[in-house]
Amino acid sequence: MQLFQEFREFAVRGNAVDMGVGVVLGAAFGGFIDSFVSDILLPPIGVILTKMNFENLYISLSGGTFVSLAEAKAAGAATINYGLFITASIRFLLVLFAVFLVVRQINRWRKPHKSPMASLMKKECPFCCMPIPKPAVICPNCSSTLTEEGIEKPPRWHIK
Repeated sequence: MQLFQEFREFAVRGNAVDMGVGVVLGAAFGGFIDSFVSDILLPPIGVILTKMNFENLYISLSGGTFVSLAEAKAAGAATINYGLFITASIRFLLVLFAVFLVVRQINRWRKPHKSPMASLMKKECPFCCMPIPKPAVICPNCSSTLTEEGIEKPPRWHIK
């Protein structure tokens, strides 16, 4: 019973739900990009490059000559399908670029004061001049107590 309760807590935790949504959206986005590359992007490129179909670019390892990749596969010939590899590479680059654009836009939408990195921003200790985290109230380097105005009380052992 406790195992089920732990699993339920894990499943409804924000990170697991976010990851699940991301996987579903990624699969849908992958289908969209596949269709975009195969049906819209590569046909005009194939026409420009002497009317070739990227899916029919292959090397037959069995020595036979075939009109298309489908014919070679039907004959049972071993082939290196470099046209399919080119298509997959273009799909990958498009997905990579799209993810870059999405992450870039999300980073622009974030408020600087709500960013997790904002709390790690550095300030300088007015006593020892070492960089310390902004929210620090005691300098980890010289043990000075910091206030809004500067140093409240230097450490007792420190010699001026």
